[in-house]
Amino acid sequence: MRILITGGAGFVGSHLSERLLGAGHEVVVVDNYFTGSKTNIAHLQGNPGFEAIRHDVTFPLYVEVDAIYNLASPASPIHYQHDPVQTTKTNVMGAINMLGLAKRLGVPILQASTSEVYGDPEVHPQTEDYWGKVNPIGPRACYDEAKRVAETLFFDYHRQHGLEIRVARIFNTYGPRMAADDGRVVSNFIVQALRGEPLTIYGDGSQTRSFCYVDDLVSGLVGLMENTHQETGPVNIGNPGEFTMLELASQVLELTGSSSEIEHRDLPADDPRQRQPDISLAKKTMGWEPHIPLSEGLEKTIAYFRHHLAG
Repeated sequence: MRILITGGAGFVGSHLSERLLGAGHEVVVVDNYFTGSKTNIAHLQGNPGFEAIRHDVTFPLYVEVDAIYNLASPASPIHYQHDPVQTTKTNVMGAINMLGLAKRLGVPILQASTSEVYGDPEVHPQTEDYWGKVNPIGPRACYDEAKRVAETLFFDYHRQHGLEIRVARIFNTYGPRMAADDGRVVSNFIVQALRGEPLTIYGDGSQTRSFCYVDDLVSGLVGLMENTHQETGPVNIGNPGEFTMLELASQVLELTGSSSEIEHRDLPADDPRQRQPDISLAKKTMGWEPHIPLSEGLEKTIAYFRHHLAG
């Protein structure tokens, strides 16, 4: 198959490109390189089945493909709050343009949604039938609400036009090729520890997250696209292991051998207190669950950042 990945030069997109090329598919990556990087896909450029196009998904795209993974969006608070209007446009107009392309071609399309659609949840762990608790006018709304609107568009295209859709709600993901300055907690802690800087914890550190290694996530995305149940979703894709920020910091310090201190700062507005996926639906419909424990994934990610920072 010839497969389009929007945001394909990003952290997750580059790993997905590798996986699909390894399975014998042709891959067309589209990225405007706002948060994606050419270095993430440089090693793929010599592959005859790989093609990269500089393009902003807020504008229509005309290519011929057999399936679409729509990953285009800044995904960390630092990046998506840098230009909140553009973040909303990327997610909403990008979804409209990619859905229009999928409709014209008659091909399946997967939306990379997010656990942020649950907001600061009142249900724990989060199941797909929970509608969420999101502040529509807060500083995170440009991402949270735009992703929610994108899901609306996907299901309306499915109901109105019979389009074959998949919606994956991605929980915190980490691994090699994360940007050192993206402000996500795993990369923040690792980079700070390796540099001997204080590890920044917002609030008292009791808030929780669930961390999924990128290889497991990619398996979930591919499994959802290819599943025989033709499950539309939304489907939670994440690791149900739940850790406080203090527990994560402790593991990072131990694995890096760093003597960095912990520094507490004020909690950002609308920061969720708890985040843990219920992955029962993914297990039932795709037979998918993550296999890489946090300690193993952190070791691989730390090794990447050691090399990256040394270079």
